[in-house]
Amino acid sequence: MAELIVTPNIDDPDAFYAALLAAHDGLETDAVHALNARLILILANHLGDAEALGQALDVARRTGPVADR
Repeated sequence: MAELIVTPNIDDPDAFYAALLAAHDGLETDAVHALNARLILILANHLGDAEALGQALDVARRTGPVADR
């Protein structure tokens, strides 16, 4: 099992963030959600480790606005 990496691990996070925003540019809300879902599934398939994916889901649920509901 791979341990989920939650510390910064992207060579150029600002460039990735800019590319992510650019990918969403001009899309309607439904298309943004669809793009995000596709991206998540593509990256989850690339990772391929069910335990690490479960850890990622747990971290995502515990952090940010969703956790405040």
